[in-house]
Amino acid sequence: MIERYTRPEMKEIWTDEGKYRRWLQVEVAVCEVQAERGLIPREAVEAIASKASFDIARIDEIEREVRHDVIAFLTAVGEKIGPESRWVHFGMTSSDVIDTGMALQIRDAGKLLLAGVDRFCEVLRARAQEFRHTPCVGRTHGIHAEPMTFGLKLLVYYSEMCRNRARLKAALAEAAVGKISGAVGTFAHLPPEIEEDVCARLEIGFEPAATQIVQRDRHAGLICVLALIASTLEKIAVEFRHLARTEVREVEEEFGAKQKGSSAMPHKRNPWRFENVTGLARVMRGYAAAALENCALWHERDISNSSVERMVFPDSTATLDFMLTRLAGLVETAVVNEAQMRANLDLTRGLAFSGTLLLELTEKGLSREAAYALVQRHAMDTWDKGGEYRDRILSDPAITEKLSKEEIDRAFSLEQSLRHIDAIFERTLACCDELSSGRSGS
Repeated sequence: MIERYTRPEMKEIWTDEGKYRRWLQVEVAVCEVQAERGLIPREAVEAIASKASFDIARIDEIEREVRHDVIAFLTAVGEKIGPESRWVHFGMTSSDVIDTGMALQIRDAGKLLLAGVDRFCEVLRARAQEFRHTPCVGRTHGIHAEPMTFGLKLLVYYSEMCRNRARLKAALAEAAVGKISGAVGTFAHLPPEIEEDVCARLEIGFEPAATQIVQRDRHAGLICVLALIASTLEKIAVEFRHLARTEVREVEEEFGAKQKGSSAMPHKRNPWRFENVTGLARVMRGYAAAALENCALWHERDISNSSVERMVFPDSTATLDFMLTRLAGLVETAVVNEAQMRANLDLTRGLAFSGTLLLELTEKGLSREAAYALVQRHAMDTWDKGGEYRDRILSDPAITEKLSKEEIDRAFSLEQSLRHIDAIFERTLACCDELSSGRSGS
C-alpha cells in the first residue's frame, strides 16, 4: 500500500529521511531557544545550525552497534557538527525528540488529509447541487420507501464530511503536540518555557503535563477520527455499489474505453474501485484498535507503543489519503442514470405515496388505524396482484367519499413530496459553511 499507492508528498513524511529531518528541526530549535535564553553559547548554535546534517547509511551503521535509534542519530549528526555537538540534545531525553518530531509528521500529514477532505467535499457539494431536483426512490431495509432526490442523498454525505473535517482539524490540533520536559516530565534539566518556545517556533502545540512521552490518548483520538472518516467513505461506497447493481442501475462507476471487467465475462462492468474503498475501511478500523491499545503503558512509559506507531501512523494516513482521492474521483465521474431513477421510482406503481395518502385520510377525520387499514389493503393488493395503486384508491368509495380526485392527485404528487428540498439544501449548506468557518460547533 505505502509503496505503490501513496502520494510522494505523504510518503516523504514517513520515510526515514523525513523522520530524521524533523528530528533535526527539533534539536536545532531547542538549541536556538536555549541560546536566546543564554543557556548555551550563541556561537555554538550558529555552528550547529550551519553544519547539522545526517547520513542515513551512517545512522544505520551506528544503530546496528548501539541498538538505539536516537543515540545513533545524535552520533551521526555530531560527526557532521564537530565539537559544538555537545550542546545538541542538551537537557533532553530521547522521547523529547521522538514525540516532538512525530508531532511535526502528524501536522504535515494532517495538512494533506485536510486537503483531501476539502477536495471530496467540493465534489459532493457540486454533484448534490447538480442532482438537487432529480427524483429517485428512498429505500429503507433495502425496500422502496418514499420519494426523495439523488441530490439530497449526496447532500447528506456532504454534511457528514463537513463534520468529519471539523473532527479531523480538532484531532490534529490535539495530536500534533510536542514535549521537551525530560525523562519523566519534570523539566529537571530545562525549564517549561523552553518547551513552550520550541513548540511555538515549530508551529505545534505542547503537552502541558507529560510523563516521558506525550500521552497516547491524543494519538488514539486522531486515529479513531481517521477510522471514522474511512467509515463515512465506506458508507458512500456501499451505497454507490448498491445503486450500480444490474437490477437497479441508477449509477455506474466510470468505465474506460479499453477497460475489461472480467476475465471470463466480457459484459461485466463492476464497481471494483468502490469495493476497494469498502475493504480499506475495514483496515482503518483495525488501525484504530491498535492505537487504542497504545494508551495503557507501564508507569511513565514503556516502549510497546513504538512498534505499533511505526506501522499505524504511516499506514493509516496514507490509506485514508488514497481513499479520499479515489472516492472523490469516483463520485465526480460517476455516470448517473436519471431516467432509470425515475423508472425505479415508478416500479411499485405508486406505492411510494402510501404514507402521504394515510395522512390525508387522517386529516379528514378517520382514525389512524382505520385510515391505515384502507391504505394498506390496496397497497398489499398492488404488491401481490399488480396494477396501479392510484387506480385502486380512486375506485374505493370509502376513500373517495373522504378525498376528492384533486386531493388524491396531490397525495400522489412528486412536487408535493419534494416541496421542501430547496429548504433542506439551503439550511444544510448554511450549516456546513458555518462549520467550515469555525463559527459553529454543532
